[in-house]
Amino acid sequence: MNTRPYAAARATLSLGDKLIEINWGFVLLVTVIAAIGFAMLFSIAGGSFMPWSAPQIVRFAIGMALLVTAALVDIRRWMQLAYPLYAVAFLLILVTIVVGHSHVNGAQRWIMLGPLQLQPSELMKISLILALARYMHGLSVEDISKPHRLAIPLLMIGVPAALVLMEPNLGTAMILVADGCSLLFLAGLSWWWIVPAISGVVAAIPFAFRFLHGYQRQRIMTLLNPASDALGAGWNISQAEIAMGSGGLAGKGFEQGSQSRLNFLPEKETDFIYTSLGEEFGFVGTIGLLVLFAIVIGYGIRIAMQSRSQFGRLLAMGITLNFFFYIMINASMVMGLIPVVGIPMPLISYGGTAMLTVMFGFGLLMSVHVHRQVEIPRAGGLF
Repeated sequence: MNTRPYAAARATLSLGDKLIEINWGFVLLVTVIAAIGFAMLFSIAGGSFMPWSAPQIVRFAIGMALLVTAALVDIRRWMQLAYPLYAVAFLLILVTIVVGHSHVNGAQRWIMLGPLQLQPSELMKISLILALARYMHGLSVEDISKPHRLAIPLLMIGVPAALVLMEPNLGTAMILVADGCSLLFLAGLSWWWIVPAISGVVAAIPFAFRFLHGYQRQRIMTLLNPASDALGAGWNISQAEIAMGSGGLAGKGFEQGSQSRLNFLPEKETDFIYTSLGEEFGFVGTIGLLVLFAIVIGYGIRIAMQSRSQFGRLLAMGITLNFFFYIMINASMVMGLIPVVGIPMPLISYGGTAMLTVMFGFGLLMSVHVHRQVEIPRAGGLF
């Protein structure tokens, strides 16, 4: 059956038709997950919407408007904006390194824009995915593995990752590298490149350890033996394990989490909020949230598979994988499986830039879905 007339019609959908085409079931699922986050922020604040839950609700509302707006923009327009958005995010990271605002451990990750506090490294995650999807859309599978073609995406990944590592922000640098390498693999990068690269990374780990900041090395050593400094560097992991373990099967109940309510649990509203969920709702609650996350990831994979353009497929998979890496790293971190690296649980942890970035990413995902029948020619150059 000839689908080109249908594809052309889909490319010229009216605003009302695009609104109907948005997958509102997906939007509802995202809202349910965010509502769980609002409830947990309310609980750990002692049954109060302030100081965390109410601002987070406002941020989510802004993020929802951003999601819908991004979904209505033609996917070809996002393709045109891919490189400019990457350039803006890159410049903001440079500004952060020069005049950024420092928080704990001297981490210079934020810049102040009037009353707003922005973390440019979060914006780079989405911008990198857009730029790589744009670049690799113009390449054939055979071209991806050619050295002169591969050098450009490796620089696009490596330079911002190195800058973010200088802030220092090891967790976000890890996600940038993971996002970029995953897209290269999905675009068809040869195993002749992948296997040596993985081997080189593994071999470089002992040498890289020497260049980590003191507190980062301490976190790794604490992971190997948390009891060695339970009241110091091992405090976070020890308290997180106590909170998760005390929740048992069904948890202590809503607003009954003693570890978080009595302030034993550090960063309870951000990095360790998943632990608070485990304490109050137990194994059932934590697994239930992971199931909801898995459904979101399933939606993303399905949207990617339905897109008729290479740019759309890579963009959708990149957004989905970025969301997955957030979840995997945060959950592993709070359960003591990897060192603490400061990655939030998406839609659940308190934080403005992370919330808006995730929602913008979902807006791009919805744009791919709405414009899934649009065919974008792969000829015509890389830029």
